[in-house]
Amino acid sequence: MKEKYDVAIIGAGVIGCAVASFLSAFEGDVVVLESAHDIACGASKANSGIVHGGFDALPGTLKAKFNVLGCAVMESESKRLDFPYRNNGSMVLAFDESEKEILNVLFERGIKNGVTGLKILSGEEARKREPNLSEKVVAALLCASAGITSPYEMTAAYGENACENGAEFFFEKRAAKIRQEGERLAVFTQTGESTRVRAVVNCAGVHADEVCAAYEGAHEKEMPVFKITPRRGEYILFDKTEGGRVNSTLFHTPTRLGKGILVTPTVHGNLLAGPTADDIGEKDDVRTTAEGGARVSEGAKKSVPSLDMRTAITRFAGVRAHPSGDDFILGKAFDGWYNAAGIESPGLTCAPAIGKFLAQEIAGDLSLKEKSNYIGERKAIRAFAAMSSEERAEAIKRDPAYGRIVCRCEQVTEAEIVASIRRPLGARDLDGIKRRTRAGMGRCQSGFCMPRTAEILARELGKDINQTTKFGGGSLMTEGYIDE
Repeated sequence: MKEKYDVAIIGAGVIGCAVASFLSAFEGDVVVLESAHDIACGASKANSGIVHGGFDALPGTLKAKFNVLGCAVMESESKRLDFPYRNNGSMVLAFDESEKEILNVLFERGIKNGVTGLKILSGEEARKREPNLSEKVVAALLCASAGITSPYEMTAAYGENACENGAEFFFEKRAAKIRQEGERLAVFTQTGESTRVRAVVNCAGVHADEVCAAYEGAHEKEMPVFKITPRRGEYILFDKTEGGRVNSTLFHTPTRLGKGILVTPTVHGNLLAGPTADDIGEKDDVRTTAEGGARVSEGAKKSVPSLDMRTAITRFAGVRAHPSGDDFILGKAFDGWYNAAGIESPGLTCAPAIGKFLAQEIAGDLSLKEKSNYIGERKAIRAFAAMSSEERAEAIKRDPAYGRIVCRCEQVTEAEIVASIRRPLGARDLDGIKRRTRAGMGRCQSGFCMPRTAEILARELGKDINQTTKFGGGSLMTEGYIDE
C-alpha cells in the first residue's frame, strides 16, 4: 500500500467495485480496502441476482431514482463488461382481493418512478405466461423491464475493470481508524498499515455505520447519523432440472420486511427461491436454519405448487444492510467523505448508476481529469460449457487444458480455473474459483471436483495443497497428509 492515494474505497462488494470501475476512468490513484479475503464476500455473493424494474420504491427516494437508472443501463453494462444478464421480466402475485389492491398501488408507484413495461394481468393471463403458476393467483403485476444477472460475476467484472485501469485492491484490510491530518484523511487498517487520501468512499455494506464511527471527529462534521440493521435472508437453490419451471421472476406482494419469497430462474439455468427476512444481532451471521428453509419452501410452493423440493442442491444465506432511515445514504457527507451506505435491495440493480454518480461527484470535487487511455471494456473467461463443438475443438488446440474437465456438473475445465487465478483480482481460494468459473456450483456441490481444484490452486499459487483454503483465513481444506 502506498503512502498516499487520491481516493480510498472501503468495501469491495458490487457497489465498491462499481465505484472503483467508474472512478478509474479519471486520472487519480484509487485504493480499495476490503476486510474479507476477496471481492463479493458479503451481500454481493448471497444475492438473488434480480434486476428490479423500480416499481417498489417510494417515489422521490434515492432507491427509486437509482433503481430506474440502473435497470435502464444493465443490459448495455453487461455487454460492455461481459457479465451475464437476461431480460426475463417479473410478476408480483396477488392471492386475494386485498393483495390485488396492493398491485394497483405498485402500478401507480411505478408509473411515477418512470418504470416502463408495467401491466396488471388477471390470474388467467398470468398463468398463460407462466403455466406452473398457482391456481390461487387472482392477479399479477407484470414488469417487462425487469431481469436477472449473476451478482458475483457482475462484481468481478467491475473489480477487474477497475484493476485493469490502475486501481489497487488490498484484502483482509479493515479500516479500523480514520482521522483528519491536514488536508488529507489518514486511514489506518487493523494490521497497522496506513495511507493518506483526499477522499474516503464508505461502501462497507452491513459495516458502513462502523466505518463512520471509526472516523475520529465525526461529531465535528456533518456526518449522517444512521444505524445498519443486519437482515438475514435464506435461499434454496435447485438443480437445473427445475430451471425451466418458470421463466419470469415471481414475487409475493411486498411487506415492510421486503418483497417476500421469490421464485426465479438464474442466468445459469437453475431455479432459486427465497429470501427470508430476519433482523439479527450479528452482522456476519450467515447460518441457514431449519425454520428458515421451511419458510422458503412454503413460500415458493405457494407461487409454484409443482416445485419439486427434492431437487434442491444447496441452501445459503446472505445478510443485507437495512438502514434506519429506510433509504440509501448516498453522496458527499462533507469534504473528503462520501457514503454509499444502507444499499439494500434493489442495490444490485442500482450499482451501475450509483458507481457512476459517485465517481463523477468525486472527480468533480477533486478536479480529476478523464483518462485518455481508459480501458472501457472487459472480457470474461470464456466458458467451455457455452462453446459449440467447433469452438471447443479450437480451444483445446489452442490450450490443451481446455480438454481436461475438472467440474463435471458444470463442465468447467482446467483452463478456466487457471484463468480465474491468473486474472486481475484472481481467485485465491476455492470459493473464489467457484464464483468466477462455477466449478463446484453444480449438482454435487464440489463433491467430485474439489480435490482437483485444490491441486490446481496450490500449483498456481506455489503453495502446498494443505495451505489452500475454502474462503481465506483459517478455512483450510486439509490438515495434512495421511502418508508422507
